[in-house]
Amino acid sequence: MTTTLVQAAADTTGVCRRPLLRKVTDRATGQVASVPIPCGSTRATVCPACADRARRVRMHQCREGWHLVDDPLPPSNDEDTEDDPDESRDDDGDDGADRRVRSTRRLPGFPDLPKVPVEHVSIGRTFTDPRTGATFRPSMFVTLTLPSYGRIAPGTGVPADPSYYDYRHAALDALHFPRLVDRWWQNLRRCAGYKVQYFASVEAQRRLAPHLHTALRGSIPRATLRGVTAGTYCALWWPDVDTVRYDADRGDELPAWDPVAQGYYDPTTGALLPSWDQALDDIDGDEFAEPMHVLRFGDQVDIKGILGGTEETHRAVAYLCKYLTKAVAETYTDPDHPNPAYEAHIDRLHAEVRWLPCSESCSNWLRFGVTPKDPGSGMVPGMCPSKAHDRECLGLGGRRVLVSRHWTGKTLTEHRADRAAVVRAVLEEAGIDAPEARRLAADVLHSDGQPRFVWEDVPVEERSYGATIAASLRQRRDWREQYERAKEVARAGPAS
Repeated sequence: MTTTLVQAAADTTGVCRRPLLRKVTDRATGQVASVPIPCGSTRATVCPACADRARRVRMHQCREGWHLVDDPLPPSNDEDTEDDPDESRDDDGDDGADRRVRSTRRLPGFPDLPKVPVEHVSIGRTFTDPRTGATFRPSMFVTLTLPSYGRIAPGTGVPADPSYYDYRHAALDALHFPRLVDRWWQNLRRCAGYKVQYFASVEAQRRLAPHLHTALRGSIPRATLRGVTAGTYCALWWPDVDTVRYDADRGDELPAWDPVAQGYYDPTTGALLPSWDQALDDIDGDEFAEPMHVLRFGDQVDIKGILGGTEETHRAVAYLCKYLTKAVAETYTDPDHPNPAYEAHIDRLHAEVRWLPCSESCSNWLRFGVTPKDPGSGMVPGMCPSKAHDRECLGLGGRRVLVSRHWTGKTLTEHRADRAAVVRAVLEEAGIDAPEARRLAADVLHSDGQPRFVWEDVPVEERSYGATIAASLRQRRDWREQYERAKEVARAGPAS
């Protein structure tokens, strides 16, 4: 069987198409087995089976935490710092211990945000129907977008006139979108009056600007949500990126590393470039300085109330996780029928994203004559390791799924274990031997106190790709048949 046919069979059956092969020796019995380990990719173009499995786990996580009745928050004296950012954080988003203290005065053009006492609860209010006495615990589904960068031709996602489309603004918004979203969570909790928990996915609109879909536990007035969105912004108090000082494409010699000064210098004059701290000092010392860039949300805010246990909840969960298996640049592309205008739009946005700085330590700062924060030798503009600069990400190099700490009180690994436990329970109820959950586990001990199972890499020359996939296909088919049989037994109920 050819590699193409093997991969097609794996994709159809839901088996990983590029497993890692490991040899496992059972020291108790002497038995040696070859064990394929799924690659775990979240991209359908890499491995459809693993990507779909990851998406389903996220759907399970989203569904489980959305309409909880019992509050998963720990006692109020527990420090909740993971997703309750420090309220004194500066607008430049620097979370380090050495962050700079700036005036708390808000920028003009943004409404003030009310700050109300925050109760130590996360499940929101309940409402009772006076006629029926039924109790409802509604939650919210909110979509946030970024502002316009130019007119888009209807139904295409392509600018009507690319020369008037603000690609630089769009690229900076995409690169720093997580900072804006983080600020929105902060503001929302201050204004909602309780510790709002969320499950959110970051996706690309057809125009390729990122937007946020989020499930919020609890009911928040629409006026509050709209007010928080209108009043949320994130200002980057960074050096300007208007003038490129060093560009290899135009023949410039790039800044060189000075190991003694621990900084970069101009190869022509020998003068050290300003360090990151020096560049910020210049900004702080200029009373007329303005932020390098200000992020804000667009006017379009979609808000829906969702009741738990309804069909609308299932549809919303599916919609939240719809595009998690696709890269940003491929979300709306058809590889079989590429659209030249759309591909050109992607290229133009990528040209901006590739060369703009993604963080304080991005090597692209050298293009603008500034030594990045925490520099090291070998930094080259355009070669920042962050995925945000890649064409397939177009600025969104971070997490595509954002989950607050107390959404369910469980880790993603625990959610995977929950799903496996459900399958084992169904099999055992039907009298079918379920696979041992900890079979071949590396921490299972032998009688001598040492690991019973010894795992080793299989040398490449000994691998048999086709045989490995074929074995996985047979195992998958057998497990599927057993599970379907068990469900039939469960539906039939106990024998009379």
